[in-house]
Amino acid sequence: MAKKVVIDAGHGGSDSGAIGNGIIEKNLTLDISKYMYDRLKELGVPVKLTRNSDVDLPASERPQRVLDQYGNGKDVIVISNHINAGGAEGAEVIYALRNKDTLAKKILDELEKQGQLVRKYYQRRLPSDYNKDYYYMLRNTPNTEALIVEYGFLDNASDANKLKNNYKKYAEAVVKAVTEYAGYKYVPLAGSDYYVVKKGDTLWSIARNYGLTVDKLKSLNNLTNNNLTIGDSLIVKDSSGNSDNSSSVDNNKYYIVKKGDSLYSIARRNNMTVDELKSLNNLTSNILSIGQKLIISSGSNVPNNVYVVKKGDTLWSIANNFNVSVNDALYRSLTFLVISSVLSSSFPRSFSVFFTYLITIPEIILSHVYIINNIPDNTFNIIGLQLLINHCICCYNSNIFFSQIFYHH
Repeated sequence: MAKKVVIDAGHGGSDSGAIGNGIIEKNLTLDISKYMYDRLKELGVPVKLTRNSDVDLPASERPQRVLDQYGNGKDVIVISNHINAGGAEGAEVIYALRNKDTLAKKILDELEKQGQLVRKYYQRRLPSDYNKDYYYMLRNTPNTEALIVEYGFLDNASDANKLKNNYKKYAEAVVKAVTEYAGYKYVPLAGSDYYVVKKGDTLWSIARNYGLTVDKLKSLNNLTNNNLTIGDSLIVKDSSGNSDNSSSVDNNKYYIVKKGDSLYSIARRNNMTVDELKSLNNLTSNILSIGQKLIISSGSNVPNNVYVVKKGDTLWSIANNFNVSVNDALYRSLTFLVISSVLSSSFPRSFSVFFTYLITIPEIILSHVYIINNIPDNTFNIIGLQLLINHCICCYNSNIFFSQIFYHH
């Protein structure tokens, strides 16, 4: 059964809704709703509006206006657009007691991709009747799939600024979520932050065209593998404002806060104390927000031109991340060996020798680092050096590595 969509622009007429930081809720919800209406029509999704101008629409009439459009069926999706107030920050979605949370989560996922902080999705019950929804729009449209989308807090200066500048991007995020959930084909706007996968595309070719690394492209789209499907829509712009310059590698490890997380649970999971976690992220309180990005391991002790190999990395994936060809590396032999010795205070009569194989590629150098302990001082001579080089070559040919580091220019 093909799904249909009703968009409700919250408030209107004499009911202004919340006001703050230069935003009047009734006006912004109308702008968002009209944008969504136009885009959904363009995408071939059956869609209606409860209001398309600044008119009064009393609470008693609004749900009926929804039902008058497509009826009271399970094939009807109702999106009631609102702007929050109360001093907090971020987007929220409230979904009806009768519905699953699938669409609510999808909407928040897409909003987060567009740079908006995500707070939570939830249900709220009527105190006088715990079996009924608190909000009349959800309560009085009993068979539809109804949600209230709160795009941010207009009395929060940061949110207000983002809402003024990015409300179309946020509206587009909801359009994408609803379109795909309803079973229709989503096509990004020309010149938007999205790219539609075509025949012959790879993650590497798309990333290169948009000045991204493959890892960044995968991260923006929550991809866990390199598989692409023709027609998929990929985000190709980092809306967080963080540049993706491969000459300055971010070696930190991150964790995205999920529902139910606490500083204690995150710290324990990553073998650290709460104080260490707070210090690493400059946190002054124990409050977390869903979607918040936390540093769980600092790579500050690694030089800027170093990439530390992670589980699952291949020469191909690393080369792609730095926009270089891997073919040259496959046909070149080891061109030179760099050896540096580091005296170890824990081994008075020995030292650790780091043997680094450098495979030169046009723009990068791949290194395999070997740590060998307890070597007698007199071993470090020409003959001993040659033996150790041979040992490392054997390790290299056998793919036995203690650790790996990838250097790039």
